[in-house]
Amino acid sequence: MIGVSEIPLLPDPDEARSWLEDELAKPAYAEAQPTWFDQMAKAISDFISGILNPQIGPGGGMVLAAIIGVLVVAVIVAAIIVWGVPRARASSRLSADDLLFGEEETRTAAELRRAAQQAAAAGDYDEAVILRFRALARGLSERGAVRLGPGATVHAFAAQASNAFPDEVAELNGAADVFDAVRYLRQPGTAEAYDRITRTDERLERSRPVTLPELTAVTS
Repeated sequence: MIGVSEIPLLPDPDEARSWLEDELAKPAYAEAQPTWFDQMAKAISDFISGILNPQIGPGGGMVLAAIIGVLVVAVIVAAIIVWGVPRARASSRLSADDLLFGEEETRTAAELRRAAQQAAAAGDYDEAVILRFRALARGLSERGAVRLGPGATVHAFAAQASNAFPDEVAELNGAADVFDAVRYLRQPGTAEAYDRITRTDERLERSRPVTLPELTAVTS
């Protein structure tokens, strides 16, 4: 039998509030509180539920379309900020020597020639033509016979190289035409075209330029 002294007494309101505050202050209750991520997820869930709710009042369709449009634009802007800007910054760090005809190319003339020979040996004359012309241009740039800016086109290069090697005007312009046709017009490269560019490159290696370019690089 329970004695009178063992019967639990009911606390008064102030004491009950104090007990409740002490209990809720324990770490276990703090950990159970929703985080900012939980609150955000709930807000998104409530928003989607509201969109899917068929009870849309008059004019609600236009409002809904406007909201969706704003969300799409926000996602696109966020994607550009997150992924587009780093790439732009990375390409801005490239020097003029890392670019060739507007594209990233860090290999030396010797390395490009070896790569072209490997492509030709494998029967890939599209790649062989492109690489050998790039080797020709990079080789003249390394010798100081031409000065190529980051935006230089193949025909601007051919014109400048023709000033330095007037006997090769026809071959330089023909090589530039072949490069354009294979690289941009998707015409197939051939063994004959590759051999022609290779012979031009080899002759230029053995030739001395009659003029040197001005300090300003050609960019167009």
